[in-house]
Amino acid sequence: MNVKNQKLSLLQAATDVEKRFLAGPRERSKDLESATRYFLEFIQGFETLGAIDRPCVTVFGSARLGETTPYYALARELGRRLAAEGLGVMTGGGPGIMEAANRGAKEAGGLSIGVNIELPFEQEPNPYLDIFIEFNHFFIRKVMLVKYSSAFVVFPGGFGTLDEAFETVTLMQTDKIEDFPLISMGVAFWQPMADFMRDTLVTQGTIGKRDIHLWSPTDSVDEAVGLILEAVARQRESAARATPDEAQANK
Repeated sequence: MNVKNQKLSLLQAATDVEKRFLAGPRERSKDLESATRYFLEFIQGFETLGAIDRPCVTVFGSARLGETTPYYALARELGRRLAAEGLGVMTGGGPGIMEAANRGAKEAGGLSIGVNIELPFEQEPNPYLDIFIEFNHFFIRKVMLVKYSSAFVVFPGGFGTLDEAFETVTLMQTDKIEDFPLISMGVAFWQPMADFMRDTLVTQGTIGKRDIHLWSPTDSVDEAVGLILEAVARQRESAARATPDEAQANK
């Protein structure tokens, strides 16, 4: 068995273990084994991402939007601008929009980070990464992305992109995270969703009017970078005002 097939076999085995875990109740010892694996995966993330020496911005978007698309160029420029401001650029580490943001950061001499999820059909990491870490479980990866990011920028994408975006906006809505910009790049792409939230969710009372403003839609890299820099400055001020006990609790 060659190296590629061996890796695919191991990934499939890990996927099968997770399927069995999510299938429903089972022996308590098996659940404890799973909990141990989760704990070790968290430690791996804390050790790798906790060593980063600057605020980071996570960029989400479709792996299918390649170099010939305008969104790729927009993400590349955003990555370049963020790096020029001294911010790290974090993505899922794959192709498409992820590659574009990492590429822009790398070309500007900044820090480019890939935080991947291991899947049997996963593509190779893009070639513009300084730090690359893989996780086996979506929920652990999402914790890491929120914990070690100062803002999220969401480009057009599919189910995975929507999952990350709505998980984040839920944390903001319920005050689990504060002063955390969620910027949606590509106004035309996101407008139908904005209309649905306003005309259906707000109208039927399932969300409040203020909730639709948790997103910041724009087509402007300048506007996106400005919103992020303002938030990072506030986050730094808040950290500077924290008491010693609060600062220790936030580590």
